[in-house]
Amino acid sequence: MLNVRPIKTTSEQERFCAVAGLSTLTPGALERSRADAHWIVDGDDGILARCSLWWSCVPQLASQRIGLIGHYAAYDDEAAVSLLRLACKELARQGCTLAVGPMDGSTDRRYRLLSERGTEPPFFLEPDNPDDWPHHFMNSGFTPLAHYYSALQVGLEPQSSPTGPRVVVRPTGMTSGPRKGGDPMRLEFVAGGITLRQFDLERFEDELHRIYGLVVSSFRDNFLASPLAEEDFLEQNRALRPYIRPELIQLAEREGEIIGFIFAVPDWLQMRRGATIDTIVIKTLAVHPTYRGKGLGTLLMNRLLKIAHGLGYQRAIHALMHENNYSLRISRGKRGEVMRRYTLYAQSLEEQQ
Repeated sequence: MLNVRPIKTTSEQERFCAVAGLSTLTPGALERSRADAHWIVDGDDGILARCSLWWSCVPQLASQRIGLIGHYAAYDDEAAVSLLRLACKELARQGCTLAVGPMDGSTDRRYRLLSERGTEPPFFLEPDNPDDWPHHFMNSGFTPLAHYYSALQVGLEPQSSPTGPRVVVRPTGMTSGPRKGGDPMRLEFVAGGITLRQFDLERFEDELHRIYGLVVSSFRDNFLASPLAEEDFLEQNRALRPYIRPELIQLAEREGEIIGFIFAVPDWLQMRRGATIDTIVIKTLAVHPTYRGKGLGTLLMNRLLKIAHGLGYQRAIHALMHENNYSLRISRGKRGEVMRRYTLYAQSLEEQQ
């Protein structure tokens, strides 16, 4: 018999965290997530499904009052549907008009589900989930709210520069005008005082502090974005330090301010599978709103791909792009072919209130 109930005690929280989910969850991380409630489905053999709920501090979406369902995991189809239906009733009781999930409190933590796996193996930092989890949401009355894609680019050889607007960049120490016969991937004349450089690993903390300001301004208008605390940003990126190759993080600066950056890492999962690492994973591309539409994102992408090609990499994965994000348009311009699809789900709660 299934028993759907909230958890409250410390021992129950430990059991909740022990269930395998989208990412490792500890009681400390559970507390820091600031969820409003945690629910489990108990069966004869232990916990069959779990989730957390957020309604007090959530993203904004038009006229809706959103409730989030996150920390999701389920071992049993019946238990999953029972849990999700209960979660929707509870969110409706709290005044929410739209249930969204899975999302662990914000888009800065784990959210969405891998919904179309394709033939490529998992890549480094990619969220994964059992193939039946999307069906749990669909069978509980949820429908797709947003789609996301990862694209694979095979071949990183430099391409001819596209026509249209471009950002003019002054490499460090250069004061002269454009040179004939120069590298078309690197714009070499003075205008605007923009410089490009790689991430300084020796100044790791200082670099992160400065990048944080750009992240806040660049992503604040993203779909379902919510404010990201600096300490959370620092904690997430500190964990990546052992995997960073600084050449694969390129920064654009003007008058000492970081106005754009692109962040990639080697696909370390290739090594774990016993293969040679020939692929980079492009995790983040950010441009300050003032410089959007002027070609800075394309410039950073071009520079990264040229450097990666020079280091011997042959492929690039443009990871986890929202369907309306400008990164997806840049990826298509680089011959990126969709290799994986992900979905974020939602259900109207107005009839349940």
